[in-house]
Amino acid sequence: QVHLVESGGGSVQAGGSLRLSCAASGRTDSIHRMAWFRQAPGKDREFVAAIRWRGDTTVYADSVKGRFTIGKDNDENRLTLQMTSLKPEDTAVYYCGADLDLGGRGYYSALTYKYWGQGTQVTVSS
Repeated sequence: QVHLVESGGGSVQAGGSLRLSCAASGRTDSIHRMAWFRQAPGKDREFVAAIRWRGDTTVYADSVKGRFTIGKDNDENRLTLQMTSLKPEDTAVYYCGADLDLGGRGYYSALTYKYWGQGTQVTVSS
């Protein structure tokens, strides 16, 4: 019902910046929340940031607060993640997810988001 495609990943030096994008198609009018998660090798998928699709409320993981900014463009059906002051520990595959039912698990749980993209690799070197 909702198709998501991430882009914008790459390899950067520590302290650098990247902007990730997630293009949404399909039943985008049914989206309630969208979020960015990331997964490093050998680790579980972890929450990065989330935003209400029809509002401006945003939430961030403590590890990225002040460095990352989540944004959206409803007309273009696009979710963004502006990442600055990147650290080696930010290295991961970054995924966008979409929540269509405004369930009770909250912003921080991966189970909240039914639809996912294939991810985009971010590598930060020292």
